[in-house]
Amino acid sequence: MLGLGPIAFAAPWVLTALAALPVLWWLLRVTPPAPRTIQFPAIRLLRDLTAQEETPARTPWWLLLLRLIVAALIILALAGPLLNPRAALPGGGPLLLVVDNGWAAGRDWPTRKRTMDEMIAQADRQQRPVILLPTAPPADGQPIHASAIVPAQEARRLAQAMVPLPWPTDRAAALEALKAVATQANGRGSIHAVWLSDGIGDNQAVALAAGLQRLGSADVLDDSAEHPPHLLLPPSSEGTALTARIVRADPSRPEPVTVRLGATDGRLLTRQTVAFEPGQKIREVRLDVPTELRNDAASLRVEGDTTAGATVLLDERWRRRPVGLVSGRSEGESQPLLSDLYYLERALSPYNEVRRGDTLDLLKRDLAVLILSDIGALTGTEVQDIEDWVKKGGVLIRFAGPRLAQHADTLVPERLRIGDRALGGALSWSEPAKLQPFPPKSPFEGLTIPPDVQVNRQVLAEPALDLADRTWARLADGTPLVTSQKRGDGWVVLVHTTASPDWSNLPLSGLFVDMLRRLVALSGGVTGTAATASLDPVEVLDGTGRLVPPPPTAFPIPGNATADVIGPRHPPGFYGTDDARRALNLSATVTTLSPLPPMPAGVGRDGYGARGEVPLKPSLLAAALALLTIDLLIALALRGLLRPPRLRRGAGGAAAGLLIALALSAAPQPARALDLDKAIKVTEETYLAYVRTGDSSIDDTARAGLEGLVSVLGLRTAVEAAGAVGVDPEQDELAFYPLLYWPVSDRQKPLSDQARQRVNEYMRNGGTILFDTRDQSPGGGPAVLQRLVDGLDIPPLAPVPQDHVLRKSFYLLSDFPGRYAGGQLWIEAREGIANDGVSSVVIGGNDWASAWAVGRNGQPLFAVIPGGERQREMAYRFGVNLVMYALTGNYKADQVHVPAILERLGQ
Repeated sequence: MLGLGPIAFAAPWVLTALAALPVLWWLLRVTPPAPRTIQFPAIRLLRDLTAQEETPARTPWWLLLLRLIVAALIILALAGPLLNPRAALPGGGPLLLVVDNGWAAGRDWPTRKRTMDEMIAQADRQQRPVILLPTAPPADGQPIHASAIVPAQEARRLAQAMVPLPWPTDRAAALEALKAVATQANGRGSIHAVWLSDGIGDNQAVALAAGLQRLGSADVLDDSAEHPPHLLLPPSSEGTALTARIVRADPSRPEPVTVRLGATDGRLLTRQTVAFEPGQKIREVRLDVPTELRNDAASLRVEGDTTAGATVLLDERWRRRPVGLVSGRSEGESQPLLSDLYYLERALSPYNEVRRGDTLDLLKRDLAVLILSDIGALTGTEVQDIEDWVKKGGVLIRFAGPRLAQHADTLVPERLRIGDRALGGALSWSEPAKLQPFPPKSPFEGLTIPPDVQVNRQVLAEPALDLADRTWARLADGTPLVTSQKRGDGWVVLVHTTASPDWSNLPLSGLFVDMLRRLVALSGGVTGTAATASLDPVEVLDGTGRLVPPPPTAFPIPGNATADVIGPRHPPGFYGTDDARRALNLSATVTTLSPLPPMPAGVGRDGYGARGEVPLKPSLLAAALALLTIDLLIALALRGLLRPPRLRRGAGGAAAGLLIALALSAAPQPARALDLDKAIKVTEETYLAYVRTGDSSIDDTARAGLEGLVSVLGLRTAVEAAGAVGVDPEQDELAFYPLLYWPVSDRQKPLSDQARQRVNEYMRNGGTILFDTRDQSPGGGPAVLQRLVDGLDIPPLAPVPQDHVLRKSFYLLSDFPGRYAGGQLWIEAREGIANDGVSSVVIGGNDWASAWAVGRNGQPLFAVIPGGERQREMAYRFGVNLVMYALTGNYKADQVHVPAILERLGQ
């Protein structure tokens, strides 16, 4: 290699071809250019009879210079020029590349491959052989071993075939493999070793660096400062949320990290960003999603960190919660409202798989939660089986009753008093008790207690020192209502009242549903496969954290296997069947990270690419190709092949006229004409309108929602709506539209005085506006809504009465759901006769446009929560009622009174 300051040539012998440039100059100079072709009609012989002296033409000097520059660039490129070349490798023996190709290397593997190519190319220029030593166990299960001493070309092929692997490195085994390397290189000179590390430290890192240094010289490359690795630990369930922990190796600087929750089909369910502060190594991230979406979750990933350690796969343990129900009361066969199981099943079935049966039969199947309602006496076999099941992670929930009050066993959190306590009644001085707010450590923390919930009768626990710590809910007088005890990996929970309304009206409230959901969330779920069965690999993670089909080297795992089995034979991934998957996560066993420790004295340390050289060959060849293209164009021009075609007589004028016509047609028309065209269009047919907010996603959803509603109106009613139109209150006339859908967005600017005047005139003259705050409650975003309607003539509002015409204008409705359900709908408190009894303002927050929205194929664009397609149907019915209400006013209300009117008329 020839070095000339900051530039070196890998093949300097090619530069001898520069001596041929003068010969090339002479050859190009004496060679005339190609003849120019001219069309020569015979009639020209009569005009050009004068003989002219012809002299041979030569190639212009500037064209010769251009061609010589092209030749020089090609010669220089073939010589392999390098900008800022690396210094010569120390020693005279082979180059040893030690590559960390474990899970942490996958976060920036292309950079590592590029560095390997650069190092091998440098060894090739110095005509030195190469040895490759990966530090992760190979996928075929063989021990870690170094390659043979091979030429650089063969080493480049081996490096290209190397990939990151989804399990940890084994640097102790790599250190053992160095003994064979020293034996191979004996007598070939001093070895120079380069360790391409993944930035993760362990107790063998310093020993491996020292072992490399003993072979000759050693350098360590580390990029953990620019691209730090992360571990994402398996999440825990907290109510309806998933809480995961992120672990990093270097806590020295602040760093934002984003976690994504994805579905099986790749959909993004939610994402959350947390910020590491200096000194923090572990950070928790909480992802709140509705239960319906959480059941679709398949993976958690650290955004931008493509490793198996930054990916957590979620199986049925985080989703499916089979619940078994057993009751000690036989009532309810003919009168279900008297049965405990009726209320439990109604509360649990929307969110869980509910099973009924005997205790032992239920435990034979996979079960996450077992609920015993007023079961007093259990057999010894039942007690032992339930005890073993709880210790393995099951959750036992017991409800009190007359039987448990008389026959309490050991499967309760605290020792109970015999009998029950009555609160209220004709012969009692006490009154039914209400509930205290839930304590902070209770799983019920944050739940709202309805004021009408009260308890008439309960089972009391014997006083104990730890009773307060085990109490999750109390009555107003301080007596425990829900107690718990941790047993093994599971829980035993006792509700000190019945699951039916006999002792309390709690089962009749929504709080009962929320409390049961929180209790079920305590369970660890089930895998759907027996613990002793063998689980075949279904999909496994590769070294970059992607799910791929299992390779032939992947073997089944035992049903009771833990993450300790992860390795070449059992890579992380999904095992079992497509219907019942078991997730095996790397971060379940690798739970800590530490940075690479300081290296021994004399071992160089640098980052990837910090000393990178720049090959100039591609740039020189590109420049030569560009100059050759210019030379080709010049040659064609000299031969007359690039002359622009002549225009026929009159063609110039025609072209000018065409350009003028195009310019006139492209000129903007007066705004008045455009408004007139739009007004004619929207008055010829009926259109529904939505207010453009400036947020493209919200506007697209509003347009798709109204178009979906228009389709339903055409199929079910006599309304012949033509479509949906977006309007801007600042510019557009609103009087053409009977209904205006206004999605509330915090990005929308306040209205100007002119726009407020337009909207007020629209409402006074019979128009109806549906304000949709899209947050399940019109009071959920008061600041945004208040800022938006500031200055508008909004009348006093009230919830829609039960007998209002909006509930019966086309369909009979008791609720007005959209994408969400349960929000309140508000209209004018006193509707006058000015607008035919139609409220000018309707305000709600159930995001109706998202429920109505359909795509081009007619399929819904958004999921509705929690009622599914039945809820979407009710949302469409509300939309139909609203349009009919806006178009017909109180007509439907008048029809209701027709019988009374006819009777008064005597007919």
